[in-house]
Amino acid sequence: MLLIVGTVRLPAENLTAARDVMALMIEASRAEDGCLGYSYAEDVLEPGLIHVKEFWRDQAALDRHFASEHIAAWREAWPRLGIHDRDLTVYDIGEGRVT
Repeated sequence: MLLIVGTVRLPAENLTAARDVMALMIEASRAEDGCLGYSYAEDVLEPGLIHVKEFWRDQAALDRHFASEHIAAWREAWPRLGIHDRDLTVYDIGEGRVT
């Protein structure tokens, strides 16, 4: 399983416009075969800081995700929304467990 965690930033005044674009990205990603979890969360203390968390079954699923139309549309929106300081890390992890 792959875990992707990190952050992206955008100007706080663009958050309203970004929410609709992010919602489309999240919904389409969650519908992909191999997506086990996909979420964005606004930071409570830093407006414009978005926390990203994704779980993918395997590298093949993640590769399909990177080639999808919805990720192309998301990336195309970055300049308009002012997305910057993208800092994401992919971790190869074992199966999760409930604690």
